[in-house]
Amino acid sequence: MNIEQLRDHCISKKGTEETLPFGPDTLVFKVLGKAFLLTGLDSHPLQFNVKCDPEKAIALREEYSCVRPGFHMNKKHWNTVVADGSVTDKLLKEWIDHSYDMVVNGLPKAEQKKLK
Repeated sequence: MNIEQLRDHCISKKGTEETLPFGPDTLVFKVLGKAFLLTGLDSHPLQFNVKCDPEKAIALREEYSCVRPGFHMNKKHWNTVVADGSVTDKLLKEWIDHSYDMVVNGLPKAEQKKLK
């Protein structure tokens, strides 16, 4: 997966906006104002932070060497994923989708209805 594929997947999700709140080098994807993915635009290989269920986060870190505790994030709820080719793009997209879903499920019900 490259940065363009990552961006295309993220912005295809309903209610998503892309922002640069930390300056020109860090792209943040948000759903209704809440972040679900952060990535450095200059990272090689591509790396990104995604929100994750705490138990699943630990399991993924134990199973996949490309999954690490979230860099500069709450390590209980965020993972950093290195897209180094060791897992499929399909799996990377599943982790992105999980992050998006976790953020949406944490929104107030009225906000969730806006996405339906």
